[in-house]
Amino acid sequence: MPGCAEAGEFRAPAERAEDGGEGPRPWRWLCLDHVREFNAGYNYFSGMSSAEIEAEQRPFAGWARETRAFAANGSPGPRWADFIDPLDAIGARFGRKAEPQRADGRPLSGADRKALATLGLGADADRRALRRRYADLLHRYHPDRNGGDRSHEKALQEVIAAYAQLKSAPAFA
Repeated sequence: MPGCAEAGEFRAPAERAEDGGEGPRPWRWLCLDHVREFNAGYNYFSGMSSAEIEAEQRPFAGWARETRAFAANGSPGPRWADFIDPLDAIGARFGRKAEPQRADGRPLSGADRKALATLGLGADADRRALRRRYADLLHRYHPDRNGGDRSHEKALQEVIAAYAQLKSAPAFA
């Protein structure tokens, strides 16, 4: 402000330019006393007609346009209670399916789930089903049992590794 010796620390909008108000509004910097004076005299509705003021004061001003739905297919998605880890729940909102939990509540790690998939077992398999499936796959893939055919060695190694993973897992203890 003219004649003020205080530092201008506070930003206040300047008057609109004569060019019709195009572009961003310029700012001026005022001291604390002058910005208080400016705020006391500031009127947001100055220059508006009564219809414009009424339109600005309606309950949902600014919310008149359509917004997109949050769910792409309209379904609410999985419940938060279906997940142990909140990050799994967030990932599920973006297309990942929730991993099935065991009926006995024992936790399964990602490696455990992968090993179960290798053996072709579900999440609720017990130790007896694990041993039975391991024996079946061992008989199927072992070269001594299938006439010396060594084409299944990789599958045999995966089955053995999966069984080793699961037999020491807390879910099968």
